[in-house]
Amino acid sequence: MDKPSANTAVAHKLARMVYFMLTRGEDFVDQGQQRYEEQQHQRSIAALKRRAKDLGFVISPVATTV
Repeated sequence: MDKPSANTAVAHKLARMVYFMLTRGEDFVDQGQQRYEEQQHQRSIAALKRRAKDLGFVISPVATTV
């Protein structure tokens, strides 16, 4: 994504947060870095499954012991 598009996306996200805080009367609560990393992990797994499906593969989880 180029800089102007990224700036627009960030501005839109901030505008949505402010709008919801004002209309719902709720305070912003930072979910934390751990939650963000978990969401990113789940998104990457979903993207990998979609790509594998497009290529004709099926992904199944394997239990690992550490």
